[in-house]
Amino acid sequence: MSQEEKKAEESEDKKKKDPVKATFGKERVVTESSDPARELYNQSRFGNLLDNGDVQLSMLESLYLLEKGKLLLADGKGKKIDFASFLKRAEKLEPNFWVRYGVFKDLRNRGYIVKTALKFGADFRVYDRGVKPGEDHAKWVVYPVHEASTLTWHEFSAKNRVAHSTRKRLLMGIVDDEGDVTYYEIAWKRP
Repeated sequence: MSQEEKKAEESEDKKKKDPVKATFGKERVVTESSDPARELYNQSRFGNLLDNGDVQLSMLESLYLLEKGKLLLADGKGKKIDFASFLKRAEKLEPNFWVRYGVFKDLRNRGYIVKTALKFGADFRVYDRGVKPGEDHAKWVVYPVHEASTLTWHEFSAKNRVAHSTRKRLLMGIVDDEGDVTYYEIAWKRP
């Protein structure tokens, strides 16, 4: 291998390892317009690709990538934001954020692609391993719940009805005080 090829290979390796730079403003996290940012979207479906080439990340995706060391986050003035301070800001902006993050992180660590499911009336839609949004439909809708929370029968039924009407499986992700997640799949059964 020539000296030039070695330098090109080292440069490629460095690009893959360098975290993506992003800016947090109000309730949005937007990456720089770069190949590594688009690669996060193309390979793992983090965020939404914007027309200008930037990638807009959700608060959950941003925290996850911060924790994994794949994101360098700054505010609008260029001041670095670390994991703890971003978590604090996110918890102020989004109700139930830590419980939602526990489920998001667990599913992502298991290799699933997790996207919001607001239009389905759920927290997340989850794609089976190897399936990317747009290629096929999500397999599950997921509701993260803290173990000490309660649901009325009406709320429980509504969640099941949403999953059934969208032809998705319903998962309840129960998060305990230690952050461990247990999943329960709920389905309609005919007697």
